[in-house]
Amino acid sequence: MKTPAVVNFAPEPHSVELREIEIPEIGADDVLIEVANVGVCGSDLHQWTANHSWPVNYPVVLGHEFGGTITQCGENVTQWSVGSRVVSETAAIINPDDPMTRRGLYNLDRSRKGFGYGTDGAMTRYVRVPSRILHHVPDNLPMHHACLTEPCCVAYNAVVKNGGIEPGDRILVLGPGTIGILCAAMAKLCGAQVAIVGLPNDKPRLDIAKQYGCETIVGNPVDWACQRDGLGCDGVVDAAGSSATLRIAIDCVRPAGWISKVGWGPEPLGFSIDPLVQKNVRLQGSFSHNWPIWERVIELLSSGQLDVEPIVGGVWPIEQWQTAFEKMHHGEIVKAVLQPSV
Repeated sequence: MKTPAVVNFAPEPHSVELREIEIPEIGADDVLIEVANVGVCGSDLHQWTANHSWPVNYPVVLGHEFGGTITQCGENVTQWSVGSRVVSETAAIINPDDPMTRRGLYNLDRSRKGFGYGTDGAMTRYVRVPSRILHHVPDNLPMHHACLTEPCCVAYNAVVKNGGIEPGDRILVLGPGTIGILCAAMAKLCGAQVAIVGLPNDKPRLDIAKQYGCETIVGNPVDWACQRDGLGCDGVVDAAGSSATLRIAIDCVRPAGWISKVGWGPEPLGFSIDPLVQKNVRLQGSFSHNWPIWERVIELLSSGQLDVEPIVGGVWPIEQWQTAFEKMHHGEIVKAVLQPSV
């Protein structure tokens, strides 16, 4: 039996198409999930336009933000059953003996491969998932919200774990994409004063950020960063997909402050980072997430403390994947969600 899938089949731009693929066979420790919803990530768009900076195992089914229902369990799977509502982490392949994996930081395992680039992802009706990375979805959490647990976890790691915000901090977020807006929302939950920065054509997305209680800035954010005492803001989250934004972050952060860089940018910097040294600023990279972060975020979503509905620009059937991609790519919406199952 075959089913439609959104496949990235080559490294050239726009080498993505809808193909019929076989339903995957599962191993003893796997489950088969019927995908209810899958979010479109900026990384999916980058692979579509071929301006990504990570290796891809072509051809590969896209999609790593997903949730659904278990339809089959491997013979070694005892903690899950058919019919369970679940979401999955992205670390599809890891080395259990890697030193980082043994510390619980398998997101930093050097051999880690994720859904949608290293192995087939979830922009299709059925996906094979190792049972070790599943999380239960409470009945009160709709699946088109639950499937966005993954980007919320990226934001949680960047802001809470790698930022360490204190109530009353002034936090600047660069980039009003999905991750930037969710980082801003997380910072608000931590009690910070938050502003998010974008370009003139980002107005629709900046308007979404206002729904989370954030100030919005188009243009130079230095004045906002320095409002309190002239020294700069306590922390900057760089969630823009450009290397150049790091310079803005360094200009805006106060001495002894911090920068959490979560946005990828393949271009060289082209400027001195000596001010980072002079200000004694902590520059922190932030990548992915792990088990306890997922459990915390699911609780935030199911309790209503974090609402992702404002960022959802629509739900499209899998056959209309290109419409969803284009609406995100052109900044018309923050987040597109696909529905592979009828």
